[in-house]
Amino acid sequence: MASFNLFNYLAPPNAYYDFQRIYSAEQWDKKQHWIADYLKAHQPDVIGFQEVFSPEPLKTLVAGLGYRYFHVVDRPQVTDGFIYSHPVVAIASRYPVIGADAIVPDTGLAGAMGLKAGFSFSRKVLRATVDLPHIGFCDCYVVHFKSKRPLFDYQPDKTLSDEKNTLEQLKAQVTGGWGAAMQRGSEAALLFVEMLSRREASGLPMILMGDFNNSLSQEELLFLTTRLLRADAVTGSDVYLEKYCLQDAWDLFQAVAVSRGKASSGRRPSHYYGAKGFVLDYILLSREFDAGYQLSLFEVSGYETYDRHLINPIFDRDGESSDHAIPMVTLTLRK
Repeated sequence: MASFNLFNYLAPPNAYYDFQRIYSAEQWDKKQHWIADYLKAHQPDVIGFQEVFSPEPLKTLVAGLGYRYFHVVDRPQVTDGFIYSHPVVAIASRYPVIGADAIVPDTGLAGAMGLKAGFSFSRKVLRATVDLPHIGFCDCYVVHFKSKRPLFDYQPDKTLSDEKNTLEQLKAQVTGGWGAAMQRGSEAALLFVEMLSRREASGLPMILMGDFNNSLSQEELLFLTTRLLRADAVTGSDVYLEKYCLQDAWDLFQAVAVSRGKASSGRRPSHYYGAKGFVLDYILLSREFDAGYQLSLFEVSGYETYDRHLINPIFDRDGESSDHAIPMVTLTLRK
């Protein structure tokens, strides 16, 4: 299972975000080859894609590599007939996908949270039910939560003093940045509630993957892997929580490695801002993939973060790659 941020995947002659950002034929060909080369070399069976502006070319590309099942549940916005914004997520699978839907947030809960009427995900979340070997139907969710980019920016006013401009910029940074965090956290919370309801009704295993645009340790995302209640209403509630909680695939992989006496390696960042690296891309799993759960069918036997294009780029090879690393987990049937 892999999560793959494609970084402005848009076929020419269309433009992404403004009229000047158009791939040349050579650049587009290089990008297509880079994606295909990764898929051929690493062979993920199910892939959650982000930043898809051109679903049809992507569907054609992956179909030629053995991914018969491909789904999107949204369309990017287009202005002036060729300028694209608001990319969408997609899923490709070698195994049958029996259904794919967009997650719709609970408007009642959104209102109770103080969100304004009409709240929606910044990018629609895709849920695909995939028929995986041995385990059967599994709900795979693909997300691209709100970025850290502030909801609004301050434009300097030449009529104001440097001090006043600095102060106004700070105000915009504080409020705009917190607004983005609120949007991201609200998206994650409302999605998680829908996942819990779906799990309760169907009992299907869950996989959540994508670009979370922040660390799981941050307050607005921390609950996605919570295993505690502030005040237990039921004695022994931890038994029930295990059924519904998600776990970071990295943690499950490390647990398997430690149980077998293997050295633990450090986690590699999936995105860099300047010289500083961050883990923004995740794959979360329900207990059916936890080797510590007695009745699990699979264990996380491998975890890799493909980042060669970020830490050792070669222009001829990586010139039109991605600004994110690609996390991939290997799930092995337990013996």
